[in-house]
Amino acid sequence: MRRPDDASSTADALGVIPARYGSTRFPGKPLVEIAGKPMIRHVWERAREARLLKGVVVATDDERIRRAVEEFGGDVVMTSPDHPSGTDRLAEVAQSRPATIYVNIQGDEPLVDPGDLDVLVAGMVAEPGFEMGTLAVPLDDPRAAEDPNIVKVVCDAAGRALYFSRAPIPYPRHPSEPAQGGPDPFVFRGAWRRHIGLYAYRGAFLKAFATWEPTPLERTEGLEQLRALERGSPIRVFPARGRYVAVDTPGDLRLVESALSAVLKGR
Repeated sequence: MRRPDDASSTADALGVIPARYGSTRFPGKPLVEIAGKPMIRHVWERAREARLLKGVVVATDDERIRRAVEEFGGDVVMTSPDHPSGTDRLAEVAQSRPATIYVNIQGDEPLVDPGDLDVLVAGMVAEPGFEMGTLAVPLDDPRAAEDPNIVKVVCDAAGRALYFSRAPIPYPRHPSEPAQGGPDPFVFRGAWRRHIGLYAYRGAFLKAFATWEPTPLERTEGLEQLRALERGSPIRVFPARGRYVAVDTPGDLRLVESALSAVLKGR
């Protein structure tokens, strides 16, 4: 794979942060304050540090979020309130903001690593045969592997996703005898891979993806990336380096604030 620096002349990538106010478990989540700033601002500021994104835009259907983003100087696009997913919101942005690659940056990941965004874009530039890419990190905690809120991914030897699941896949039949891997940091060694919900799409594929009906596995697991796999579109999984703590419920805020404080002190 090319280094991120080598890809800078060929990347035409736009970062998009889908943000909606109405969340079932945590209404108003993008505007919740963390360390004195709304969460959406933390995500936007960290995404702006990525060297291979030509810009970062927030896509929302809510005037409160629009006002907040404009107040801190962010770029924002108003989108339809009828989108069932962030990917659909991304596809609407693609209609008016041309780019070769669109990166879907989750609005509830205030610890998003700018370097990981560069890895994702550089990987898509280096491997033009893939229409869609994403990230994953090693997951060593069996309790976390059992958590249905933490999505796991299994890949083939070339880094293509075989399946994503809320279940603990792969299942270690003999956990006391973990498999011995090679140089690939993701070869199973008695651990799992946690999927990081950041996606890169080529423009034409993104627009097509948004027109496809949800598939049976997607509806079963509640994971829209399975729509691509069920239709035979491979997803390249690249290794991430960052620490990710998503804000799914109000109870996650204390953990995120502590982790964010540690990150800021380390700069």
